[in-house]
Amino acid sequence: MEVVKIIGIALVAVIIIILLKQYRPEFAIYISLLTGVLILVLVMDKLAGIINLLQTLASKASINSTFLLLLIKITGIAFLSEFAVSICKDSGEAAIASKIEIGTKIIIISMSIPIISSLLEVILKVLP
Repeated sequence: MEVVKIIGIALVAVIIIILLKQYRPEFAIYISLLTGVLILVLVMDKLAGIINLLQTLASKASINSTFLLLLIKITGIAFLSEFAVSICKDSGEAAIASKIEIGTKIIIISMSIPIISSLLEVILKVLP
């Protein structure tokens, strides 16, 4: 039923934003930002459960915990950057949004280097 809560919060926020834009358009972005944060807070329990499940599976499969931590961080960066890009685009700042996208992609690639190099080492060991 959390989906209903999220959709309800989003629809109420959209209605408030539509009404607010007529009289005080500068406050509409604050409502949008607050709504996004509220939705993120609502799903934090689910996210914590997913992370715990991944850690349990990684320990059972003998996967390096460093790699799992990197993957979780990369996923978090992707979610946060998408949130920031959406806020920027809603504010009419597409240029800043594209810079955020480029910057976070570079950060994600740089964080992925240990995983990529480890994968290449495994491939080289398998090849004759």
